[in-house]
Amino acid sequence: KFKNASGQVCQIFSFKDIKATPDPLYELPGQCLTPSPAPIVIDNGSFQTRAGWATSAAELHTPRLLFRSVAARSRGAARSETQIGNDIPNLEPLRWLLKSQFDRNVVVNFEIQELMFDYVFTHLGVTSEGCVDHSIVVTEAPCNPLHCRQMMSELLFECYRVPHVSYGVDGLYSFYHNNNQRNLQLPQTGIVLSSGYHCSHILPVINGRFDAVNCKRVNVAGSQAATYLQRLLQLKYPGHLAAITLSRMEELLHDHSYSAVDYHGELEKWRCPEFYEREVHRMQLPFSGKVPGGCVSVEERQERRTQQLRRLQEINSRRREEKLQQDQERLDRLMAVQELLEDGLLDQFHKSLVELNMDSAEELQSYINKLQIAVDQSRQKLLQSDGGEGKAEPAFNMAEYHQLFVGTERLRCPEILFQPSLIGEDQMGLMETLQYVLARYTPEQQEALVSNVFLTGGNMQYPGMKERVERELLAMRPFQSHFKVTMATQPALDAWFGARDWALEHPAAGEAEGWISRQDYEEKGGEYLSEHCSSNAFVPLKVAKPAPARPAEPSATSQTSAGAPADIAMVTSASAYVSTNATMVTT
Repeated sequence: KFKNASGQVCQIFSFKDIKATPDPLYELPGQCLTPSPAPIVIDNGSFQTRAGWATSAAELHTPRLLFRSVAARSRGAARSETQIGNDIPNLEPLRWLLKSQFDRNVVVNFEIQELMFDYVFTHLGVTSEGCVDHSIVVTEAPCNPLHCRQMMSELLFECYRVPHVSYGVDGLYSFYHNNNQRNLQLPQTGIVLSSGYHCSHILPVINGRFDAVNCKRVNVAGSQAATYLQRLLQLKYPGHLAAITLSRMEELLHDHSYSAVDYHGELEKWRCPEFYEREVHRMQLPFSGKVPGGCVSVEERQERRTQQLRRLQEINSRRREEKLQQDQERLDRLMAVQELLEDGLLDQFHKSLVELNMDSAEELQSYINKLQIAVDQSRQKLLQSDGGEGKAEPAFNMAEYHQLFVGTERLRCPEILFQPSLIGEDQMGLMETLQYVLARYTPEQQEALVSNVFLTGGNMQYPGMKERVERELLAMRPFQSHFKVTMATQPALDAWFGARDWALEHPAAGEAEGWISRQDYEEKGGEYLSEHCSSNAFVPLKVAKPAPARPAEPSATSQTSAGAPADIAMVTSASAYVSTNATMVTT
């Protein structure tokens, strides 16, 4: 912090520009093997992947791996040359090479997903040949498409030959974990507002089960806020386009942004100059004090310029003094000639006029007046220059030129979660969507749901978010109705902790609830899901039965030759195939 010229305290911050460090290759802990192999918990997030062990050991109670869900591989490079997550120290130079397994919040690129699993298993110390002997708990998107789950199950069971797999929703795992921490009675009813990197979700939970029919998705979250902030600052500072990177914008969102409780009222506060000077965050960009191609610093150049200016001022001051002295001497001489006229010495007066090349006393008086004005002006300039010699030159501040003044952008970017129209998205905001979801329930169910409104996800960590949701709920709920809003203890990590708690309380053995065994996968298909308190609802794919073939008409049969029955059978089969396809399309 520092004080500006008016004495107000200003805040200057520097970008951290944190460089990722490669993850170590851990050895497999002994307590993860006996008495039985411990499950591996993977929070497969679109922004960050978190992986660790589901064990009660104190040293393993947190995720061992946290890395960005991105991979970088040049075209034509070998698979072994792919960089994953923390292997990439700085994302910006490789931004154009980065690939993710996600399309929004759904896994679609299973080649990248396989690389992510390889990275996780290798760094956790799993070294078994040909298979992974540990059960896997992995998160998936709400209402995950059956095809995506089928591909994920195929990857885990066929490629890694894991014994059991369990799928759950990250927001519901976080809800489960925080309810356990608060010692709430099960089963719980509530509504989860989850906002991550690509999407935000409204997840209603009725009697401990996810109501998938009434959940909704809003396609606005952290990535859109970062892109919006980058666009705003690049328009504001066109001279620093290269320095306004997406990584720095994410840092600004995480460390310097906040959610306004009253958005329009907060914008009015920013109109006040004192409020702006006090609250604006000046982000100092890195810059070099050396001149390109030289070794002279900015301070040295500034000192040289100041010395040159001082010498010029001294020279000009001497010239003004000399000119003033000459004008004063000439004025004194003219005044002496005029005194000859006043004393009546006309002969001497006219002789002096001739010497001065003047014709009359009027011309002499006019010249005296002009010269008097010039002398007075010279004296004024000389006094002003003497008083300004001690003043410092207004110098060009190189450091201030490389500062980004982040003002209203601090609240405008988080606001897109409530007003997607700010970025041109034609959809409802988070609270409008919540109101729409609540309207689908009875008044009694609505009361139960709003009595436990739960906020989770990395994009919910803005200061003031809980207060903003409470204000919006107060406006939409009936008069004197009650509601309660709770923020997750660790919005970005509680999904992993919830999945670990669930895995510890529900061991994978036999026909355990929530676990898919290899036998289930082989008998029921890859899209099969064993439901539990934090999972999606399983809706099996209904395959239409073929329509019965129509019997051939007698007239047509009687007119055929001996080879006709085979031809008729072929036509009938084709008709049945067409009917089946039509039925499936209808379904």
